[in-house]
Amino acid sequence: MARKSLIQREKKRHKLQQKYYWIRQSLKKERNKAPSLKERWKIHGKLQSPPRNSVPIRLRRRCFLTGRPRANHRDFELSGHILREMVHACLLPGITRSSW
Repeated sequence: MARKSLIQREKKRHKLQQKYYWIRQSLKKERNKAPSLKERWKIHGKLQSPPRNSVPIRLRRRCFLTGRPRANHRDFELSGHILREMVHACLLPGITRSSW
């Protein structure tokens, strides 16, 4: 189980990312349409003004149940060992289990 503070920090980043998403998108479109290099630099400065934690690259995928940050499957939002346990318990339909 991941520490609660790390999970809360990740939730806060997710909220910030959603809050500033449209602002970032509009600034990126402006920057791409800017005719001169000086205007592009000005828009680039505006693009850096929102908080750093609002950048989508700072988000980390975590397991839905345990909060584990590694070995996550995108389709299920579960970490590998939890996914395997659920498959062996037949809780996820349509997945074939394999053991070798």
